[in-house]
Amino acid sequence: MNVLFRCDASVIIGTGHVMRCLTLAAALRNAGVQCRFVCRAHPGNLIETIRQRGFAVAELPWQAGWQCSDTAPRHAAWLGADWRSDAEQTQAAAAGTAPDWLIVDHYALDARWESLMRGWARRIMVIDDLADRPHDCDLLLDQNWHGAQTASRYAGLVSAECTHLLGPRYALLQPEYAALRAQMPQRDGKVRRVLVFFGGSDPANLTARALEALMADAFAHLQVEIVAGRNHPDPQGLAAGAARRPRTSFAQALPTLVEAMARADLMISGGGATTWERMCLGLPALVVSLAENQTATSAALAEAGYQTYLGTAEHVTAQTFTAALHDALAHPERLRTQSSRARELVDGRGVARVCRYLSEEKDRARAAAAHNGFVS
Repeated sequence: MNVLFRCDASVIIGTGHVMRCLTLAAALRNAGVQCRFVCRAHPGNLIETIRQRGFAVAELPWQAGWQCSDTAPRHAAWLGADWRSDAEQTQAAAAGTAPDWLIVDHYALDARWESLMRGWARRIMVIDDLADRPHDCDLLLDQNWHGAQTASRYAGLVSAECTHLLGPRYALLQPEYAALRAQMPQRDGKVRRVLVFFGGSDPANLTARALEALMADAFAHLQVEIVAGRNHPDPQGLAAGAARRPRTSFAQALPTLVEAMARADLMISGGGATTWERMCLGLPALVVSLAENQTATSAALAEAGYQTYLGTAEHVTAQTFTAALHDALAHPERLRTQSSRARELVDGRGVARVCRYLSEEKDRARAAAAHNGFVS
């Protein structure tokens, strides 16, 4: 099987789209599937990271000062080109080899782009979080949780023939999470070690605000692990701040957070893809929404008792973190409940389920083609 991923990372987009595609690609490769990537060379891209993981990447050009004339979808400006040009460039970059599956993970692309690819790619899979635009795809994956609304979010946005894989059951986590989860005992709710991580970019530098809060004498007994993403705006400042606080370590661009999450008793984080990683390990968290697409899921999870939600980035201060930390340390029973409920929601085997579906669907398609006389 031949799979092509179309996804991007940048200072603005973040790194989560590429990282979850890499997780899926690694699992597919282990099953004997050939995987390739097409990415635009935005500032803060992860093209070299993809190559270091052993995958071929075709680069699309990034033009400084490019202006988006299309207002739909809402994130159209993130593409760095108009959607029609991007479709043509993607096909050209693939060197004429049509994929069995074209997997698209990009908020700037919608049914128009996907429809143009219909006559080229054999089947199309879309990874989305927003449910804010129509898609022309055979398979749609949204790993997020919205309570009772989870199953109906894409009604009217995809065809009746499209298969939906919805919710954290299909969360694209590295296999290390499920493996470690099976070995970890239940958490006791007591906070001794805190992990701070706000994604690959953290443009508002919420990490620094959290570190400022942790400087208080009331938290001096806590071990603190600060992790900055690859595109963090001020890693030197964070390193210097961590050096001023006893019992504090600093690292940047770790290949995985699995060990750090296993060590921690509480996480201070954004509401992106790390949500499902830490929930798989039963790690309770104080969560801030770093982008609009994180707000609904973060709030829904908090309302259902899975985590503590502090609000959106522009409204969260060091004082917000201080108050939330005091409250968390005073209520270990609540953290214990959040931990056990989180583990129940996310089992870490989502990648295996998605890979199984992709492979089985390919086999079904070949069988149907053979039956109709198209395959000898």
